[in-house]
Amino acid sequence: MRVPTTSTALCLLVGLGLVAGPVAPAAAFELFGIHLFGKKKDDSAEDVIGEPQRYTVDFSVSGDNDDVESRLKGASTLWADREKAASGAAGLLAKARGDYRRLLGALYTEGRYGGSISILVGGREAADLPPDTELADPVAVQVVVNPGPIFLFGETSIVHRAPPPADKTDKVKLPEDEGFLPGEVARSGVVLAAERLSVEAWRQQGYAKAQVASRDVVAEHDTNRLNATLTMDPGRKAYFAPVDVQGTERIDPKFLAWMTGIQPGQEYDPDDLARASKRLARLDVFRAMRFQEGDEIGQDGSLPISLIVQERLPRRFGIGGSYSTIDGAGLEAYWMHRNLFGRAERLRLEAKVSGLVNSFKPDELTYRLGATFIKPGVYTPDTNFVSSVIGEREVLDAYTRTGVIADAGFTHIFSDELSGRVSLTGGAARFDDDVFGKRNFVNVGLLGGIIYDSRDNKTDATEGYYAEATLEPFYEFNYGNAAGRATVEGRAYYGFGEEKRVVAAGRLKVGTLVGPSIAEIAPDKLFFAGGGGSVRGYGYRNIGVPVGDGRIVGGRSLIEGSAELRTRVTDSIGLVGFVDAGYVGIDSVPKFREDLRVGVGGGLRYITGLGPIRLDAAVPLNRHSGDPSIGFYVGIGQAF
Repeated sequence: MRVPTTSTALCLLVGLGLVAGPVAPAAAFELFGIHLFGKKKDDSAEDVIGEPQRYTVDFSVSGDNDDVESRLKGASTLWADREKAASGAAGLLAKARGDYRRLLGALYTEGRYGGSISILVGGREAADLPPDTELADPVAVQVVVNPGPIFLFGETSIVHRAPPPADKTDKVKLPEDEGFLPGEVARSGVVLAAERLSVEAWRQQGYAKAQVASRDVVAEHDTNRLNATLTMDPGRKAYFAPVDVQGTERIDPKFLAWMTGIQPGQEYDPDDLARASKRLARLDVFRAMRFQEGDEIGQDGSLPISLIVQERLPRRFGIGGSYSTIDGAGLEAYWMHRNLFGRAERLRLEAKVSGLVNSFKPDELTYRLGATFIKPGVYTPDTNFVSSVIGEREVLDAYTRTGVIADAGFTHIFSDELSGRVSLTGGAARFDDDVFGKRNFVNVGLLGGIIYDSRDNKTDATEGYYAEATLEPFYEFNYGNAAGRATVEGRAYYGFGEEKRVVAAGRLKVGTLVGPSIAEIAPDKLFFAGGGGSVRGYGYRNIGVPVGDGRIVGGRSLIEGSAELRTRVTDSIGLVGFVDAGYVGIDSVPKFREDLRVGVGGGLRYITGLGPIRLDAAVPLNRHSGDPSIGFYVGIGQAF
């Protein structure tokens, strides 16, 4: 007994008696995601728990169809669970009956609508066996599939298709772009994609309740053609009603409604809801959040919108660490309140100490203590007010700095990829070094920056670009000098293959500082290079302008570059080979009077949900006095 033939099942849908063949009695069946007949049942349901029923599987697919066989085996639970005993005979038969539908669906995804499926359990068709059948232990199971011919689309049409959008942002990919065309392979997934895109095209133009009114899918078995006609019902045009916020405990619901950026009376656009979701997620105050559209459009065209949220606890704290053989170990901790005054204001207190292991003397360690306050939704839902104050003692080979810096300004998100910031900055610090001795600086200035980020993953990118440009004009009071500092950095990522298990990544950064001589500029405004995020193989900020006796000072120009080849060996283990290079010059425009410093090495990556844990080893190719022979670096996330 061969059950059910794919063509027979299709005829049941379209009312055509094109191919005769027996059909499994009372079996549930779906085509193109539509339930046709029979009682729905969970694929994994096995009603009777009995003695373990062992079985062997012989899976055969006629013809030279390796790809089809692989897909069919992937859809079969009999095959997937072949090394495990079933839950009694009834459980085994339940698997087999479910496999008829699963295998049929797999054939449809390949555009095969004239095939047949036979599943024999102990030599008898599984569809004919009652659940209480006694079976041998183990019992032989045979799955025999004749895929049949590949069907091509004959006639394809969409009735009441959405007109071309007036706004290019409302443009949706055409069903034809997905293969919904005469002559293309008639895969079931293409029909489903055509339906989805046709609905979305109407929704993008304000028709929130657009749907497929009817589907006419007809198989012509004599010509191996599939004719498909989709009729759309756009419904009425919709406009946003006031957002109704539900589930809040501590946060102001009126503030959340305003932060969505959705105005009552505004034409419905699903992109507005998507942008609102991203904006609210950035507040970092919700454990769960979703928008729910009303079931019906009102007589005035208004569509009710509910925002349902579940808040997180407002306070959190964390600890972290880092280590390199050059710079020693570092520890840091923070405490944060993420809803300080009821409108998602965030206050973060942080403390850090580094330079451990190399030394435990307090005056040789780097300390940092700071506070940052962020108030979202200033002027626009995408604008934040940000202020911070940081006290720090920084001990480097080039200098020791003790001081305080503060800033206050605004950040704005223009789009998913583009953001910017501007702030007023100021600080006072004392510097001690072997070249200029003790000096005091007091700076006030502006800091502006813009970031473009299209990476697919911030911590482990496989494709996309990142670019950042900053400009910082400032005035120093003790020496009475005006100066300006600018940097530009670009990163690019390219993954190879479908799973992008090999990634080529590159980074280039340049910087310049114009103004007085190096002696009259605070060292933390000057450029240095070296370290885990710069030129590996050298100490942190240990690449500068040499002044003799192994001493360095910061420069007024910077060029850095990195190239990496990343390979995913397994799902959790990756390997990296890299080369870094950096140059720091005494002039505002690089003249390459100093050496280009190069480091090469390799690394190991352990992939986690938070990003890869990084272990790198690097060798400096042109060592100077004080440079290590090899450096090791540990951190979270890729180096760039």
